[in-house]
Amino acid sequence: MTLTRREFIKHSGIAAGALVVTSAAPLPAWAEEKGGKILTAGRWGAMNVEVKDGKIVSSTGALAKTIPNSLQSTAADQVHTTTRIQHPMVRKSYLDNPLQPTKGRGEDTYVQVSWEQALKLIHEQHDRIRKANGPSAIFAGSYGWRSSGVLHKAQTLLQRYMNLAGGYSGHSGDYSTGAAQVIMPHVVGSVEVYEQQTSWPLILENSQVVVLWGMNPLNTLKIAWSSTDEQGLEYFHQLKKSGKPVIAIDPIRSETIEFFGDNATWIAPNMGTDVALMLGIAHTLMTQGKHDKVFLEKYTIGYPQFEEYLRGKSDNTPKSAAWAAEITGVPEAQIVKLAELMAANRTMLMAGWGIQRQQYGEQKHWMLVTLAAMLGQIGTPGGGFGFSYHYSNGGNPTRVGGVLPEMSAAIAGQASEAADDGGMRAIPVARIVDALENPGGKYQHNGKEQTYPNIKMIWWAGGGNFTHHQDTNRLIKAWQKPEMIVVSECYWTAAAKHADIVLPITTSFERNDLTMTGDYSNQHIVPMKQAVAPQFEARNDFDVFADLAELLKPGGKEIYTEGKDEMAWLKFFL
Repeated sequence: MTLTRREFIKHSGIAAGALVVTSAAPLPAWAEEKGGKILTAGRWGAMNVEVKDGKIVSSTGALAKTIPNSLQSTAADQVHTTTRIQHPMVRKSYLDNPLQPTKGRGEDTYVQVSWEQALKLIHEQHDRIRKANGPSAIFAGSYGWRSSGVLHKAQTLLQRYMNLAGGYSGHSGDYSTGAAQVIMPHVVGSVEVYEQQTSWPLILENSQVVVLWGMNPLNTLKIAWSSTDEQGLEYFHQLKKSGKPVIAIDPIRSETIEFFGDNATWIAPNMGTDVALMLGIAHTLMTQGKHDKVFLEKYTIGYPQFEEYLRGKSDNTPKSAAWAAEITGVPEAQIVKLAELMAANRTMLMAGWGIQRQQYGEQKHWMLVTLAAMLGQIGTPGGGFGFSYHYSNGGNPTRVGGVLPEMSAAIAGQASEAADDGGMRAIPVARIVDALENPGGKYQHNGKEQTYPNIKMIWWAGGGNFTHHQDTNRLIKAWQKPEMIVVSECYWTAAAKHADIVLPITTSFERNDLTMTGDYSNQHIVPMKQAVAPQFEARNDFDVFADLAELLKPGGKEIYTEGKDEMAWLKFFL
């Protein structure tokens, strides 16, 4: 008998390591109507949520694990917190006069309005701004850690609506890896920071030394971009049990260093001196003749010029271990010993992303790849480097099963009108303040000169830029410049408190969706079943933008939804 994918999912049960499913698609019935627990998921993994009298009372992980994930017990707090946005709200002075509010954002009080009033106000001002300034004036490059799911993707649903409206200015990159993801394609030919890693089984079998450089996986592996498969923490537990030497390089004694305890050697360089430490190691390898000349000649370009820099030919400053010790605070003898240890053993260099979130941040990952190349172990089982072992369970082997499709910002049969007016311009997300401060200004990015759009309207959905962005005081000041700012949110975040119009959105526990676990492994499919009714006046982003699409033009809702409601889309994805 041959089963279709949908039939297989429909008849499968929960199976850790296989599929996590209970039916062909999430069911519209809420848990309080059925009693007991309901299976759902979040970024912190598959969960069983218990509901009583219409409220979530507890939540626990649905997968067996060695290391508990404390985030899986917080579902009740997320849904029933007093910080929920309960109703559509408009800033008072903006409601009185959208064209000339008397108070600044962040200084005003809010007035409760109906959904009809809120959407009408958004539509009218959006239409006015678009007609006067064109699509490039509309910034919908909203970024953030929206709720997981293949349908209710806040940014995608926003951009789907903006495409139907005629285009928008978007974003490129992210706050997490803004420097590394730009430099890596020039260094190794791919973005690397979001690539699958050498598999953990190969590391556990072949690596002799593991270096954790600027990463805290015991903290960051509690979540994933989709939903964690929870295997990353398990593999780090196996690494600890293996007794392999672990070198943890971090100015802070993190949870990970505490976890490994006596199994790890902790090296604490001064903050921001990672490149100097790597150069000191590289110089030691070179002067001791421990660098792999055959590998460097066969697989790299530019090493002779780099070696001249190491020797100090251009600046009369050899980048020796002694030189690095003065900058990093790490003793010279320890730097030499570290270089010798790496060269004498099959070494895996695992690096995090925090080290590149600063000026000249691209040098950190670039130099680490250079160091790995000098060791000559790139491509060997358990050797080389990796930049995603701390994120979304990188290294958990990829499964051969299918992957769920997701909602697209493009609408079938619809072409965006943005190209007619120079729209669809993308700016680096971390430069939103620079763009607001310098409309029409020039800037350099990835070797090219770019032009900032003149942003008049911002819509931020499913993200908290006030907690992501650097230099919050500059952000607050620049945030006064646009003519309208809309925020779609579940909670009264700092971003919501600096918006003109605030829309209350459901949490993932108040709607139906689907997700994969493991951004790299695709290990499970999990139905994110609705646990409780939408709280207060919260609505799904999908329904909000569908209603706004109808205001764009008659039949707009049908076009936006492609004639499918929530459940129809989820069945379509299966």
